[in-house]
Amino acid sequence: MTIRLHGFAAASAAALLTACATAAPPPPAVTAAAPAPQPARPKPQVGAFGFDVSGMDTSVAPGDDFFRYAAGKWADRTEIPADRSNITAFSVIAEMAAKRTRTIIEDAAASNAPEGSEARKIGDYFASFMDEARIEQLGAAPLKPELDRLAAIRTRKDLSRELGAALRADVDAINATDFYTDRLLGLWVAEDLNDTSIYRPYLMQGGLGMPDREYYLGDSPRFQELRTKYQAHVAAMLKLAGFDQAEARAARIMALETAIARQHWTVDETSDVLKANTVWTRAELAKKAPGIDWDAFLAAAGLQDQQRFGAWQDTAIAGLSRLVATQPMQAWRDYLAFHAIERGAPYLSKAFVDEHFAFNGQALTGTPQQRERWKRGVDFTSNAMGEAVGKIYVEKHFSPEAKAKAGEMAQNVLKAFGQRIDALDWMSPETKAEAKRKLANFKVNVGYPDAWRDYSGLRVVRGDAYGNWQRAELFEYRRNVGKLGRPVDRGEWFMTPQTVNAIFAPSQNSISFPAAILEPTFFDPHADDAVNYGAIGGVIGHEVSHGFDDLGAQFDEKGNLRNWWTASDMARFKAETKKLAEQYSAYEVLPGLNLKGEQVLGENIADVAGLATAWDAYRLSLGGKTPEAIDGFSAEQRFFLGWAQNYRSKYREAALRRIVVTDVHSPGPYRAITVRNLDPWYGAFDVKPGQKLYLAPADRVKIW
Repeated sequence: MTIRLHGFAAASAAALLTACATAAPPPPAVTAAAPAPQPARPKPQVGAFGFDVSGMDTSVAPGDDFFRYAAGKWADRTEIPADRSNITAFSVIAEMAAKRTRTIIEDAAASNAPEGSEARKIGDYFASFMDEARIEQLGAAPLKPELDRLAAIRTRKDLSRELGAALRADVDAINATDFYTDRLLGLWVAEDLNDTSIYRPYLMQGGLGMPDREYYLGDSPRFQELRTKYQAHVAAMLKLAGFDQAEARAARIMALETAIARQHWTVDETSDVLKANTVWTRAELAKKAPGIDWDAFLAAAGLQDQQRFGAWQDTAIAGLSRLVATQPMQAWRDYLAFHAIERGAPYLSKAFVDEHFAFNGQALTGTPQQRERWKRGVDFTSNAMGEAVGKIYVEKHFSPEAKAKAGEMAQNVLKAFGQRIDALDWMSPETKAEAKRKLANFKVNVGYPDAWRDYSGLRVVRGDAYGNWQRAELFEYRRNVGKLGRPVDRGEWFMTPQTVNAIFAPSQNSISFPAAILEPTFFDPHADDAVNYGAIGGVIGHEVSHGFDDLGAQFDEKGNLRNWWTASDMARFKAETKKLAEQYSAYEVLPGLNLKGEQVLGENIADVAGLATAWDAYRLSLGGKTPEAIDGFSAEQRFFLGWAQNYRSKYREAALRRIVVTDVHSPGPYRAITVRNLDPWYGAFDVKPGQKLYLAPADRVKIW
């Protein structure tokens, strides 16, 4: 069966995507018993109880289209900003965090702080990027040293040395699920999957200028069009940097990147941790991946002393290495020159910035307008000195009250998840005991890290925007390489406090909720508890459930990759997850374009189990009390509306297509309707057979 949220397609690439369904009267509210008088509480920031009632479309039956019911009028009245490819609840909060961060950074820039201080470095980094006159004056000059060096490549050893020198710690296989790097290989330094007491350097595939292998190999008209535009973009960037024969060079680069794409693993294969967990010795690099001069590569990368490496996509790494030996040297020189220009373009003069955006923004994602410069400057400064900025952010914008309340909710979610494990009728006592041990060893991080990173070794020069970016990337790379051989830092955070996101780190067995996501509409300490538990409680449950999803369930209580399941329990688990994958594969996002159920499976498992756990946690928090109705909405309804409000979102068509091809998350409207797997949702909204989202009890996926 194919399910499509009616009207969720764009009429054109620039059209805004919304959801609507057949009109139906709103469901009756569930009347609650009168509660005991409660003390007055401060007013929530959104609506009467923390939810935007005005954004609902109650002409739609929730059982037909719950996303439209909860957020239809919001979708109708909300415009995607011209400088964005989408708008989501996450991005709305991120915009507020960016404005706060801008003030922090601009204050630092104006403070005349002591030379070498973090405040001075923050201010100088931002001020350098904002100094457009200086950047225009420099033109392409900042590129010259690197381009001259690349032009001097003559041998495979030279090439290998440059590839190694270009290596950066810009991928993360399981924490941030960031698989992309435009460099031929990416480095991820993390706990050894088999022994989390030590760090391991993992090499991952890279080398593409477009987001994924499908952009090179797919035969759809959309991909064919993008390939033509990409090759023209490559030529345009080379011309700006002063290269002759730009079209011929662009053709060589396109041919080389297509050869690279043929070696790449798919997103599904890359997400398969058992398939990816390959370790090679230093000697095996040359034997199993001949082509690269590994001695030269590793020396240039500062990894010459490492004796064991993770080869995350082993056959792809071997294939890429083979290309180093077999592809024409001129193609490699052109390729490396283009990518040096492309990645540095945001820090160069306006001509480079505009051409970079014309392809990466307009062509790839359908975004019509470049983001304001200050927004880019805030992002780049936060990327370079994230925890230095974050330290000030939490001092100004994260209250002890919010930290305590969110921490209390997290403990209730953990308790509820433990009770769900106990209540499972399909899991053996042996596997339950292992699951409970893992849950007991969870670490919950709220707001910010206990210890802040040291940026004393980062050199920031006022007036050198391009050099500051290069030095910051190299500083972060060396910080990661510096972890090798040292004791594992269990307190390391993988996001900054000003990031609007949350994370589960399998090898740490930790969940983290940065300060910036603990804001309305996700969380408000003064909002109704039902809404808070449906919103941020669902996110907390989501991250806890990641410890037990198709990926997390492969890691034990110490974070080691170890099978702690009986064979029969794992078979049952996989049978349920298969049902969920099939459910999501039936969603037609655009005509002829369905979600890839296996690709988004882990995130959807976490949504289903996380929301169910948050529901139980909310009931626990009541302590047996019966909550009152507010504005005609029962507590049950408010809980599920809180969840749906998390995923208010609209996309430009190009961006939506990219998400379906490359992302491990489902688009927001399809995350909102995971409620159809939870029994309490049916009673809360009087959902009946025959409605579009109705699932028979046997078809509702219940994993944890």
